[in-house]
Amino acid sequence: MILKRTGALALIMDGNKLSIYIGRFGIYGPLMIIGLMAVAIVLNPIPSAPIALAAGLAYGHTWGAVYVVTGALAGALVAFFIGRLVGREILYRWFGDKLSVGLLGSQNTLMGIVFISRLIPFISFDIVSYASGLTDLKVWRFTLATFAGIIPTSFLLAHVGSDAVSVLALGFLTTVPIAAKLIYDRVRRHRSQKKTP
Repeated sequence: MILKRTGALALIMDGNKLSIYIGRFGIYGPLMIIGLMAVAIVLNPIPSAPIALAAGLAYGHTWGAVYVVTGALAGALVAFFIGRLVGREILYRWFGDKLSVGLLGSQNTLMGIVFISRLIPFISFDIVSYASGLTDLKVWRFTLATFAGIIPTSFLLAHVGSDAVSVLALGFLTTVPIAAKLIYDRVRRHRSQKKTP
């Protein structure tokens, strides 16, 4: 992966270094945060949490959150439209069974699913965006559900980033749900293997 070889991924993963790097861009720093967030949503392996922390560290929790929300919403819309334009067959080749997130139902149901998925940290933000593009969900409903759902997390991450002492606490809070999800997946996989003759 190019990001790994160039050291860009290591920079993105380190919120402190990233905030210093972004600070060097002066008035263009916010555009960099917005762009990085958008790219992190569209390209699955790039993590968005360190970018949000760096935004809070560099611009404080209010403006940091505004830039994070703007970038995340832009990235979600790009992924949504890729899903809508590229279609189910190609996306299934990219993501496989992960794409089957059950986005079926009425407009209100779909909107509710998108909103709730934005509040739960271990549900893949980008896969929900791509999968939503494969449904009949209207663009304005997707945008509203995503916008409303990402505000709390974005504000929290930017706030924690602005208060560098709390970064360890956030790391713990982020790790616990991820670890729980990994353990749950492992147990479920183990049970299904036992059932298979």
